[in-house]
Amino acid sequence: MTTDKIDGISVTTKANVYFDGKCVSHGVTYPDGTKKSVGVVLPSTLTFNTGAPEIMECVAGACEYKLKGSDAWLRSGPGDKFSIPGNSSFDIRVTEAYHYICHFG
Repeated sequence: MTTDKIDGISVTTKANVYFDGKCVSHGVTYPDGTKKSVGVVLPSTLTFNTGAPEIMECVAGACEYKLKGSDAWLRSGPGDKFSIPGNSSFDIRVTEAYHYICHFG
């Protein structure tokens, strides 16, 4: 099931802009203090580093991703999720805009 709407949150209005505008996100904070980001990756091939573990949830579009230490590119589309360990990285290939929610863990 794809997350279409998030109610009852606080949104950081200033965007986080990465990779010369190829990734733009906004931070959201839930009433219990849980933090996530909601954003879009435009067509590109990028490498993201993680501090804390993350779960990437696709809400529209699609991507291919490859976790650090793997040679396998996997696909993620609407409703799909993939997990990245903390203190790691992943490569992402996007050919159509990839809309996501990043769950920090």
